Amino acid sequence: MAKQPTRTPKNANTGNLLVQGSILAIAGIFVRFIGLLYKVPMIRILGQEGMGYYNTAYEIYNIGLILSSYSLPLAMSKLIAARRVRKQYQDVERVYISGMIFSAAAGGLMTLILLVGGDFITAAIFKSPSSALPLKVMAPTIFVFSIMGVIRGYFQGRGNMIPTSVSQILEQLVHAVVSIAASYAFMQWFSDQANPKSYGAAGGTLGTLCGAIVALLYLAFMMILYRTYNAKTLNRRQQLPVEAWPDVYAALILTLTPIILSQFVYQLSGSVDNSLFGQIMDAKGLAEAERATLLGVYGGEYRLLSNVPVAIASSLGASMIPSIVQSRTSHNLREVKYKIRMTIKFNMLIAIPCAVGMGVLAGPIMQLIFHDSSELSANLMRIGAFAVVFFSLSTVTNAVLQGIDRMSKSVTHSAISLVFHIIFVYIMLKYLDWNVYGLVIGNVTFALVVCILNWYSIGRALHYRQEVKTTFLLPLLAAAIMGAAAWGTYQGIYALTSRNTVAMLISVPVAMIIYAILIVVLGAVTEDELPEMPFGRKLLSLFRKMHLL
Repeated sequence: MAKQPTRTPKNANTGNLLVQGSILAIAGIFVRFIGLLYKVPMIRILGQEGMGYYNTAYEIYNIGLILSSYSLPLAMSKLIAARRVRKQYQDVERVYISGMIFSAAAGGLMTLILLVGGDFITAAIFKSPSSALPLKVMAPTIFVFSIMGVIRGYFQGRGNMIPTSVSQILEQLVHAVVSIAASYAFMQWFSDQANPKSYGAAGGTLGTLCGAIVALLYLAFMMILYRTYNAKTLNRRQQLPVEAWPDVYAALILTLTPIILSQFVYQLSGSVDNSLFGQIMDAKGLAEAERATLLGVYGGEYRLLSNVPVAIASSLGASMIPSIVQSRTSHNLREVKYKIRMTIKFNMLIAIPCAVGMGVLAGPIMQLIFHDSSELSANLMRIGAFAVVFFSLSTVTNAVLQGIDRMSKSVTHSAISLVFHIIFVYIMLKYLDWNVYGLVIGNVTFALVVCILNWYSIGRALHYRQEVKTTFLLPLLAAAIMGAAAWGTYQGIYALTSRNTVAMLISVPVAMIIYAILIVVLGAVTEDELPEMPFGRKLLSLFRKMHLL
């Protein structure tokens, strides 16, 4: 295996990659944080049963979104980035136009399928007929997201993550406000119906649609401004022959298809879990309301919270793909390897302590955020905390495979992992009677298998090997010490005050400070690497003043 460079290759521009990725990551964390905040009153309004209907509808919607348009931003950014490097300006415009036409057709078709077939899908496949109404309310969001995805991909392909970030924040803010208000209003207006919680869940999904519409309006405004002020640049004639329209569409389809398949198989595990759980637990005599309640805890609490740190990996992956494409188009393999190494390392420096912290303080976290002091919710988080690391790593390595044109590997790996996942979950639910705990264990093993397979393929394709000591082992050691400090601080403060909120507000910042100091003292981050990371120069100056470097 080739030895990895320790210093930044010339013109690597890795700092800009991490900064742009961090813009998306900060927006992603903010979006997930808003999601946590508004889900708390929604759980109180709908109850865990109503959240179960909401989450089932959302899983089905998510599959429809992936099959039609979820991958458009990635595909568009990749195609546009490659043509910009080759100065094919007119081809960039053709890619944009073809993407718009494709998105309208695919998004419109999938919206129609969910509107017409929503009753059959929810009743026959998921054994949750009460999820049909919220699914139908949310279905038009797919068409809106399709158009929005093309514009996001256009800006990302040009190395500008700000429009995507701002639109995500706007989308989630409107989503939160409308979801809470509509859930409460629908519960009141339809209280005389047979299942008012189904109507309440529909109010929640109405927020998804409204948020997407507002985000699309913002992106359309930004696109008009951009194209107005850059009209001369956009109309520049390229030196190379212009791509024929059939070739543009062929490139779009060939790029989209493996990404869609990869994302579809990768994200399908959640829907498979809901479907298997519904079918098997229904056969065992568990009522729909009881099944929905358990899925409400699993999806509405555990998965919602564990997905917050994964937003960083998704954002870094989205920003890394066009950057890697540019380096590969310029035939700079050394630069490609360095960008991969730094992106994975930065991601692990965040994901590992998040997983340890969530596992150590599982009960207090669930009580603080969801006001849920049950052993079930705390145990789900304790068992499944390290899914944060595996999903973060698998998300980034999937992006690497897509960036180096090994997208078929990403599909294959997700499919292999899904087969194992189905077998494991089926055995745990059917024969071991592990109930919802089987879903959590399956969630962890699914991401772990994808990580292992991706790692092997990247190594073979690029003769690449990630540095293990400072990427994984030292952050894990620092996180373990941090976790012990967090637990001890929490227990001490709670013994003095008997207040969970006070103990958490003190123990979490203490843990973050300890971890930040430890990764520097232990050498997990070097003086050469710090300036490459977001806010790295300020941190470097601070650590020097503290005589840690």
